[in-house]
Amino acid sequence: MIIIGLDPGLTCTGWGVIAKAGSRLSHVANGQIRTDITQSMAERLVQLDRVLTDVILAHNPDSGAVEEVFVNVNPQSTLKLGQARGVAMVALARAGMPVAEYPSKVVKKALVGTGGAAKQQVQAMVKVLLPGVHLAGEDAADALAVAITHANMLGSHR
Repeated sequence: MIIIGLDPGLTCTGWGVIAKAGSRLSHVANGQIRTDITQSMAERLVQLDRVLTDVILAHNPDSGAVEEVFVNVNPQSTLKLGQARGVAMVALARAGMPVAEYPSKVVKKALVGTGGAAKQQVQAMVKVLLPGVHLAGEDAADALAVAITHANMLGSHR
């Protein structure tokens, strides 16, 4: 089974693709999509959709998961994050796959054992769980963490 995880953001969306065979997980690919901040909101969302669609077509995942929005102190930032998250969910759903959502605390707890884990701890566990992975950046590491969480949740539902 191929699983894609997404860490949505308007400025940078992380993506990570893993393969699950039984209880074994392996890294397939990861990356970050940076939008052009000089473009309008609509153009940035189209750019995000276009690149996500290309990633989905390239890796043909069976299932996808997206990190849930957390509420920022700045309502404008929360709104922009929500719009990027909506584009991410539509891109996955349009490809015909089921889409799961996980709060950041659940992802951190699944990987590190505590919902309050630091980003560096999450990255370290991603590297342990996917030996040899070269992370494209923090957002890509978070996306792989979402994919790993989803892979483990799929196993627990069966």
